[in-house]
Amino acid sequence: MSYATPLEARIARKVAKASIDHRLIEAGDRIMVGLSGGKDSWALLQILDVIRQRAPFPFSFIAVNVDSGYKDFKHDVIRKACEDRGWEIRIEHTEIGEVMDDLLEANATPCSLCARLRRGVLYRIADEEGATKIALGHHLDDFIETLLLNLFFGGALKAMPARLVSDSERHVVIRPLVYVSEQEALDYALACELPIVGCCCPACGDLGLQRQRLKRLIGDLDREHPGIKSSMLKAIQNVHPRHLLDRRLTPLSDLARDLAPGADEATGAQPLPLVRRPTTNASIAG
Repeated sequence: MSYATPLEARIARKVAKASIDHRLIEAGDRIMVGLSGGKDSWALLQILDVIRQRAPFPFSFIAVNVDSGYKDFKHDVIRKACEDRGWEIRIEHTEIGEVMDDLLEANATPCSLCARLRRGVLYRIADEEGATKIALGHHLDDFIETLLLNLFFGGALKAMPARLVSDSERHVVIRPLVYVSEQEALDYALACELPIVGCCCPACGDLGLQRQRLKRLIGDLDREHPGIKSSMLKAIQNVHPRHLLDRRLTPLSDLARDLAPGADEATGAQPLPLVRRPTTNASIAG
């Protein structure tokens, strides 16, 4: 069975590679896809259906839409699109939007809190539906933007894993679009005539948000230096812990072993002794 378009073939290959690299989709899986109605989750759902028909092992999926309770959200459009394509769909109505209004201050950014609340709902539904994996539509650009958000504003060198086991070890979250760019996801969703539905959140698309600012920055860099996004994604997979400053990666006890007595074989230089600073009252006060 051939793919519908070269774009579909390219995305399918990238998802298959991600699955092999990070053990995302396995035989017998029942994958619960978080379907927001946006381009990324639609592209993920569509490509999983394509791959399911070609995979050498059986797996199934169910789409779950978490309705945050915002007025005019078109959950009926989402349901019809899934039913027309024969996809199992569950829509969970919640009051997440109202809860955030109660918890957040007027100028606070709701995105992170909203994500946590929605993730909790998805975990609960995964148990109810017997899902073995929870698939989210984060793409290559999301991984890079998260890396830079943490680096610039969070004081941490981290991004997102393609496969994440929850703290309770009861749920596995997978991100099969890790090698797929945002533009590819958009083009694919449009080519498949999937109805892109906005979340109706008043903060959605706010160009003042930090992530949107970084998106523009990365876009400018990519136009000047094509391939920079792929290089950044490769960097996340090519970590050199010894060249970082995190003391947890190289404890002082390890440094002491490195500075064992004896001259350096290459240079003949003697190692510097470890000097312990006395902890007198004067030094503490000073």
